[in-house]
Amino acid sequence: MKKSMLILGGIFLLISTGLFAQEDDIFGITTKAKNPKSESAVGNIFRNVLEQFALELSTGAAYHQFGTSFYSERPESYFISQFQNLEEPLDISEENPLDMKSQDWAFPIFNAGLRINVFNIITIGGGYGQEWGNLSPMRGQNWEIPFEGSTYQISKLYGTLGLILWDASKRAKYLQWRYRNYASANLYMQSELRQRVRQVYPWRVIAEAEFGQLTLKNAFDPSLVTGGTPYTPRLAVGEEPYYGIGLRLERDFSEYTKFFVKGGVEFRGFTYASSDYSEVQAIDQQVYAMQVGFSLRIPGTKRCKIGGCGVVMKHMHNGIEYRGSGIFNLQNRKIGQWY
Repeated sequence: MKKSMLILGGIFLLISTGLFAQEDDIFGITTKAKNPKSESAVGNIFRNVLEQFALELSTGAAYHQFGTSFYSERPESYFISQFQNLEEPLDISEENPLDMKSQDWAFPIFNAGLRINVFNIITIGGGYGQEWGNLSPMRGQNWEIPFEGSTYQISKLYGTLGLILWDASKRAKYLQWRYRNYASANLYMQSELRQRVRQVYPWRVIAEAEFGQLTLKNAFDPSLVTGGTPYTPRLAVGEEPYYGIGLRLERDFSEYTKFFVKGGVEFRGFTYASSDYSEVQAIDQQVYAMQVGFSLRIPGTKRCKIGGCGVVMKHMHNGIEYRGSGIFNLQNRKIGQWY
C-alpha cells in the first residue's frame, strides 16, 4: 500500500511539472486563436493592421516660463517700463543684457492622437493638441515688458517616439535573472518563478520624445510674432519646431484599454517685436506639463455573437477568431481570473 502511494505521488508530481512547463495557454485556446480574423484575406489583413493602432485622449495642465536676454539700442520702442517706480536708468549693453522672465499657468491642455507599439521596444505616435494659457509681464530687475492681453490659445501638430523602459516582458526577464541561482531540480522555486512570470502585470514605463509645430489660435499682443514675418499681427512660434521630453506611466485594464499619466517639459521659441517692427527679441518658453489620459487599441477581432456560446476567452468558430469578452476585460484569462 505504501509503495503504491509513492508511485501515485510520483506520477502526480510528473504531471504537475509537465503542466507548469507549458506556457500560459493551459487550454490551448490562445494557440488555436492565432488564425484569420475575417472570412476574406483582405479583411484579415485589414484587421491585423487595424489592431496595431491605439486611439488616445488626454488632458492636463502646465506651468510655463517665458525668458529673454533683452538688449536694444532703442529700448523705448519695446514698451519697457519700471514697475517699482525706482527711477533707475536702464543700464544694458550687448555684453550685459537684461535677463527678463515671466511665469504663469496653462489650463486646460487637450491632446488626441494615434500610437503604435513596435515589438514592445518602441512606440511611435502623433496627434493634434490645444492649449489655453495665461501671459504675465516679463520682468527683470526693476523693469518689465507687459503683454497686451492676458491669455493665448495654441494648437499643435506633434509626433512622438518612445522607448519602453519597463513592462511585463522586461519584468519576466528580470525575474528570470533574480531566480538564476536556483537549480532546475528545485521544483518549488522553479514553480514559483513560473507563477510570477505568468501573472498579469499591467504596468509600463516609457521615456518619450515629442516634436512638432505650433500655431496661434487667439492672442492679443501684436508684438509677439512669428520669426521671419514680424508684420503679422499675431502670436506664434518661430520657424524652428518645438521639442520636448517626458516620462509616461501606463496601466493596462485589458489588451485593448489603458490609463496613463505623462509628465514632461517642452522647449519653444517666440519673437517679440518692437513697436515699429524694425527689430525683434528672441523669447524662449519652457512648458512643464502633467497630463492624464485614456488609450483604446482598436480591436481587430470581432466580438462573438453566436447564441449559446459562453466562452469568455478568444476562441474559434469555423476557423475564424472571435472575442468572448468586451474590450475592458482581459480576453485570455488564466485560472482565477474568470470574473
